[in-house]
This record gives sequence, C-alpha cells and structure tokens, in this order.
Amino acid sequence: MKDTLVKPTYRKAGPDDFFKKLQKEVQENVLNNPKIQRRNVIKSIGVLLSYFVLYACVLLFGNNTFLLFFFYILLGFNTIILFINAFHDAAHGAVFKTKKYNKWFMYVLELFGSNNYIWSKRHVLLHHPYPNVQNWDTDIKQSDLVHLFPDSPLLKIHKYQHIYMWLLYPLYTLNWLFIRDFKDFFGTKDNYLKRILKIPRIEYVKMFAAKIFNLFYLIGIPILVLSQPWHLILLAWLVMHISASLLGVVALISTHVDEDAVFPMPPEDGKMNSTWAEHQLMVTKDFSADSPLANFLFGGFTHHVAHHLFPHVAHTYYPRITPIIRRYAEEYNLPYKCYPAYQAMLSHYYLLKKSGVKESIFAHGEI
Repeated sequence: MKDTLVKPTYRKAGPDDFFKKLQKEVQENVLNNPKIQRRNVIKSIGVLLSYFVLYACVLLFGNNTFLLFFFYILLGFNTIILFINAFHDAAHGAVFKTKKYNKWFMYVLELFGSNNYIWSKRHVLLHHPYPNVQNWDTDIKQSDLVHLFPDSPLLKIHKYQHIYMWLLYPLYTLNWLFIRDFKDFFGTKDNYLKRILKIPRIEYVKMFAAKIFNLFYLIGIPILVLSQPWHLILLAWLVMHISASLLGVVALISTHVDEDAVFPMPPEDGKMNSTWAEHQLMVTKDFSADSPLANFLFGGFTHHVAHHLFPHVAHTYYPRITPIIRRYAEEYNLPYKCYPAYQAMLSHYYLLKKSGVKESIFAHGEI
C-alpha cells in the first residue's frame, strides 16, 4: 500500500439522480413517523438490559454445569444482537436524537472489551464512504489469511480459503479483541486508519482497560463466585465467543462479499466513475429482508442497502425504506439484490473458492 494513494471521490450526481428523488420520498413518507424511532430506543435499551440479566444468570445459576454453558451461550448471542442492533446504530447517531446519548451508549463496546473510538472511525470514515474499495475499506480487508480484493497478493494458502475460513470464522470475536484491535493501534502494515487519523493516547489506555475489565467480569468474577473449576468456566467463556462469532458472521459475510461482489480499484487520480449512491447499490446486498426474525436479530444488516444509503437513520425504519429502494432500482436499472441468509452464505463460499485461485477474474465494477 502506498502512502501516496489519493482519496477516492465520486462522480457528481446529475439533475435526474435517483437518490435525490429517493431521499425526498423517504423523508416525506417514512421518516416523519417518530413512533418508529422510539421503537429503536426501546429495543436498544431492552437488549442492553438483557445482557446484564444474562450475566447475572451466569453468576446465580452457573454452579449447574448445563446452565453455566447455557447462559454463557445466550450471553454470546446477546452480545452480537446488542452490537448489531443498538451499538451499530448509536455509532451512526441513530438510536437517540441527542448526540451525547449516542456517544454514551457506544461505551457498550468497552463492555465487550474493545474500543468504540477506533471501531467507529474505521467504520464511519472508511467502510461507509468506500465500501469494497481496495486500500480503503477496513471492514473488508481484515487479514492476509483471506484473499478478496483482486489486486491484493495471492498466496498459495488462499487456494484452500473456502475450507479453512469456515474453521476460523467461529473465532471471529476473539480475533477482533486480541488481534485486530492491537493491529489497529500498533500495526504499521496496511494500517489504513493511521493514514487518515492520529489515535489519541487516551484511547490506548481505554483499550487496555476495557480488555482487562472484560476478562475480569466474564472470567475472573465467575471463578471467584462459582464453585465450578476454573478451566470449565474458561471453556464456557470460549463457547460464548464461538456462539457470538457464528451469529455475527452471518451478518458480516452476507452484505458485501458474495460471489457477484465487485471490488472497485480507484484510478490514480481517485475519481470514481459512479456516484456515491450508485456505488453503495453496486457493492451492497440485503439478506432475508422480509423475515421478521432476521430483522430483529440483525437490525440494519438485513436491510443493508437502506443502511448504506441512509446510515444516520434508525434501522427500525429500514423495512419501510427498502421497498422504495427496490422500486427506484428497477426504474433506473440499478443493481439491487436480496438473498435468503443461507443463500448469501453459500454465495460467500463460492466467492472464497473463486477468489483463492489465479483464474479469478472478478470485475472491479463500475457503473
């Protein structure tokens, strides 16, 4: 990665731009209903409270081995539901109308042992403006173990990535907490973040403090309080992370990285051939958008096109926005795709298989 890379810029929208009309219709017909916003507040607070209830259940009932594992597993699921629905919306300023309340709510990530400052910067400043864009999207480029971008180095091991990545995905949250965070703070190779910002010193302190606190209350306190052997509690904690990862990966691999995914490479002058809104449609997919259960579990990820076009809007609005997006996409002959979750995961498998060999010829994708 060259430090001289020019930040991508999108083509200016014309007078007949679909997104201007889409924004107007959504504002007039959807966003004027405050009850939908309140649902998001209630859901966010409810999922946060359920996290503390499940943790209390670990301490109250954990002397029963079955219940110990049961509540740790539920805590893992709740962690992802809380992150995807509530924290994610708060990071976009979409849970509460007041900015400081959203900022306070983002400390949920410190509760999980990570750092809300670094996550929000990588997500809001890099992933959302430049999804699937090589050298810019940090959410897609996370490890050299997987080859997705057509112009990134192809290693011999990538030939088998469609097999071994499914063995690594269950460790996703552990990788996040104990590898990726440290790469963001201390890494120099392919560190996109440090090219656009300087991390305040206080965030280094908060990052270490969050990890110590997380390990203390999730492992240390149960060892002190329960009569279970320490290695059994450690195993239950590991199962919690595997459960969280398995649920979270469904959302992470179903929205940008399917077999039809495109990974635009900006030209040297940085000028993209598509508008910002066209680009979001081109590289983003929905999954199981018509499923009430999927919408509850995965929030703005099932309606991910709506999220990328309206990132500062509560995800509870998205089921009403998506039909409007579909209509405009059809009218303007723009790409829109929605998979069932199982098909999205199967499509990701084919992406891994195809992009792991030299014969892969993925389009860089410009409209």
